[in-house]
Amino acid sequence: MATISAAMVKELRDRTGLGMMECKQALTAAEGDIEKAIDDLRKSSGLKAAKKAGRTAADGVVAVRVADDASYGVLLEVNSETDFVARDEGFLGFVNKVLDKAFADKQTDVAALMAGELESTREALVQKIGENITVRRVELVEGAVVDGYVHSNNRIAVLVSLTGGDAELARDVAMHVTASNPRVCKPEDMSQAELDKEKEIIMAQPDMEGKPQEIKEKMAVGRVKKFLAENSLVEQAFVKNPELTVGKLISAAGADINGFTRLEVGEGIEVEKKDFAQEVAEQLKG
Repeated sequence: MATISAAMVKELRDRTGLGMMECKQALTAAEGDIEKAIDDLRKSSGLKAAKKAGRTAADGVVAVRVADDASYGVLLEVNSETDFVARDEGFLGFVNKVLDKAFADKQTDVAALMAGELESTREALVQKIGENITVRRVELVEGAVVDGYVHSNNRIAVLVSLTGGDAELARDVAMHVTASNPRVCKPEDMSQAELDKEKEIIMAQPDMEGKPQEIKEKMAVGRVKKFLAENSLVEQAFVKNPELTVGKLISAAGADINGFTRLEVGEGIEVEKKDFAQEVAEQLKG
């Protein structure tokens, strides 16, 4: 049987808002798998959704550069260990050098990008600052009209590609994506696996119990449709004018969206967390 730690219970509580005992029981039943526990809770209690895992411990910045003719843009993520270094002028200067080269060469292969002078610059900066620095991701977005948006703290950046419209429209849509973080552009872009999983959760929720299968199917269709509307960019209410969907905003300009790319600093990076006493104890042992 998996050991259920207090930290695991706390994470599940933070993400679901449910009570401690309910979270502990769900984790025990799921053998310590937090994602499975969330799915099980959604089935058993009708929990609508859970917050994403707080796995953004890595620090750093994201940066964007767009061509003058709006034909392409580059997104870059460079990680540091602390927010203090992420604000350092030397670190930010290095980020700009990497962005310059990635933009000029349309290079998205990090290993190829960092070969040679840039890697030497990175190593020298690591020695000077005393923190590890990593160029993590480079993304290239091309299209008839490309523009982007960077959140004011340089932690989230988006590039949007349109057919038709103009750079200002692309920038507005990118700002929306920064704030709302949709999963896909259009409902039809959602994978069948995601839809099947959502339907499975819906069908297992308490208010479905005892209903005829045809009624459950009709209810599930409506809820899946709502799920798609909430998670598809074109179906979302535009952040600058909630009376208008993003899809209507784009079509009113005679445009269509090709896609978007969104980077958030540290997303998906899992960093071991230690308390201060544990760190001191390990240093004394060493």
